[in-house]
Amino acid sequence: MRVTSKGQVTIPSSVRQRMGIFPHSEVEFVVVGNTVVLRTVEGEKSRGKKLVETLRGRATVRMTTDEIMAFTRGEG
Repeated sequence: MRVTSKGQVTIPSSVRQRMGIFPHSEVEFVVVGNTVVLRTVEGEKSRGKKLVETLRGRATVRMTTDEIMAFTRGEG
């Protein structure tokens, strides 16, 4: 297995299935001596979930979904 120029590797599907690693799963690397251990992170909130919690309730303008879509498309 090769490491890309960006430091990426592909986790084989058999390993992902066995370890329960799915798209958007949180994992961490732990160095133990000369060995690197990849493990799933459970119980911690992902960066995205933390961001959503931080921003929830801070909006000052109420818009419907249709109004938001029109706004993002530049229709109004």
